[in-house]
Amino acid sequence: MTAQQIILWTCGYLVALMVVIYFTRANPRRVIGAMAGGAVAGLLGIGAITLCERFGWWWVPFASTPYFLTLFYLGLAISLTPIYLITWRVNRRFGLRGLAVFIGIVTLIGPPRDYLYATMFPKWMVFAPGVVPILADGATYAGIVVVGHSVMHLVAGPATADRLSRQPIDAAQLVGPERRKL
Repeated sequence: MTAQQIILWTCGYLVALMVVIYFTRANPRRVIGAMAGGAVAGLLGIGAITLCERFGWWWVPFASTPYFLTLFYLGLAISLTPIYLITWRVNRRFGLRGLAVFIGIVTLIGPPRDYLYATMFPKWMVFAPGVVPILADGATYAGIVVVGHSVMHLVAGPATADRLSRQPIDAAQLVGPERRKL
């Protein structure tokens, strides 16, 4: 993986983040909470990559330049941030059961996605044979979602504390021409 590929990948996820911010109607406090969740989960992701490489479960080649790991971390943190805005909405709408289902879906979909990327781009990631790398990848996905969502919750508060839309206008508060428009 080259620095240019990481920059392009990060820019794509930055656009996705803007789209998710718009459609989830997240307030600035929630966006900051999601960014904090992405930052912490990005560290967890880097740690999982390092740990699993030591166990020989997978290999992600990093360039030896001093800025490459920082660039990779920033890209990872930005790519994870939209997930926490989605988990916020899922938690707000469906509660902890919905969040648990979301984590289960991510855990099941994550490893096949990574194996597809590893097949298409073998210079980006290589998995060892067997079931253990699959289980480790799924556990990493689950951990990333749980940790990032928890950090967002700590920073921005519970999902039910946010107002999602404008409150209805009380007609008694309006006077003059504004009242006739209702």
